[in-house]
Amino acid sequence: MSSALAIASVTAVLKDLLNNGLIDHNVGASVGEVTVSTLPPDRVDVLDVAQKKSRLNLFMYQVTANAGWRNVGLPSRNGRGERISNPPLALDLHYLLTSYGAEELHAEILLGYGMQLLYETPVLTRAAIRRSLAPPSLITGGSGLPPEMEALFTSELSEQVEQIKISPASLSTEEISRMWSAFQAKYRPTAVYQASVVLIESKQPTKSPLPVRSRGVYVVPFAHLVIEQIKSQATPGGSIDTGQPILAGQNLVIVGRGLRADDVRVNIGGVEVTPLDADVTDTQIIVPIPASLRAGIQGVQVIHRTLLGEPPTPHRGFESNVAAFVLRPVIIDPIGVSDLQDSGGGLRSANLNLTVHPAIGDTQRVVLMLNEFIPIASPPSEVAAQSYGFTAPVRTSLQSPPAGPTGASETISIPISGVKAGSYLLRVQVDGAESPLGSDAAGQYVSPLVTIS
Repeated sequence: MSSALAIASVTAVLKDLLNNGLIDHNVGASVGEVTVSTLPPDRVDVLDVAQKKSRLNLFMYQVTANAGWRNVGLPSRNGRGERISNPPLALDLHYLLTSYGAEELHAEILLGYGMQLLYETPVLTRAAIRRSLAPPSLITGGSGLPPEMEALFTSELSEQVEQIKISPASLSTEEISRMWSAFQAKYRPTAVYQASVVLIESKQPTKSPLPVRSRGVYVVPFAHLVIEQIKSQATPGGSIDTGQPILAGQNLVIVGRGLRADDVRVNIGGVEVTPLDADVTDTQIIVPIPASLRAGIQGVQVIHRTLLGEPPTPHRGFESNVAAFVLRPVIIDPIGVSDLQDSGGGLRSANLNLTVHPAIGDTQRVVLMLNEFIPIASPPSEVAAQSYGFTAPVRTSLQSPPAGPTGASETISIPISGVKAGSYLLRVQVDGAESPLGSDAAGQYVSPLVTIS
């Protein structure tokens, strides 16, 4: 691949090609002294007025990305952001070949020779590039290459994998008019060419894994795993419920298609669990909820592992879609009340000490909700029940430095204030997952209950 000097090197080689071609065809005998340059058109006008010379000018007016090479070698970095390859920057160079005549018809003569030379050289050969960009040590006599050219022989243009092709292009009259207006120069006879492709590659070091010593090909039938529904089972062998709260300590029941395989794993919230063979069928898997799982929204995915390699070792093979369920927290009786104070007007302040299962993580958000408990009366009472909501303070383990022990905890103390004295039903939300309430035979919610006296 070429270096960043490749763009200038292509222009230098084309200039050398035109200059040598005009000399070989003895064009000077027809039009006098001729200069081959690579200047912007606005600068050429200034020089020609002063020197009265015929000139053939090659100007690179645009650089575009090559569509065929732009996605070769991607990605260049791995998942950790480390560079694993240096994909080439693939460019197409666009040129204007413009002729300037000191006398009548000189411009047409120069443009004709220039177009003929580029037509007869559709590809810049490696030998031609090496001759044009020969290092100063190979130049005999004189002072060598001009200073601005001395570095171009290091561009490695001749070594790039793709040879550079020269092809004519076309521009509409409107495009040419806009272009010369942007140059702020007087229009001269012009032909348009494209040089493709220039491959510029970085020299930065890359990381590469060890080569593969041998390869193994395995043919296995395609398995289409689909999770359709998540249910729960309160106790092993118990009824499988739909729409009931999913709680810690229960079994998760996964319903779907194509679930059975020789080696089945279930990923629940990032914890991989192995179900019993007896609990796996093609349409259902029963697996215990991991004790380390926190309350909140959790994902479930069924994984079929495949034995690969020598010796055979399990690898992740087919995977199902990811289904979600809400693991709800549970408030465990008794509920403690401490630091009870009278705030006046029949209102109370206190700390409610709760035991919540599963344990609450350091970063989980906890909200306590109180609803006044009013037993069902006949006729129904017209007294409006009071309700309150309180957000638990930030866990001490999140302070810097921590003021207490870190890690998940099943106990939490939540301060409340401005609460009317009475009995209240308690609910707690942990990361949006709400604890369930218990009801009696009549369907009224009756637990968990706390009395603020």
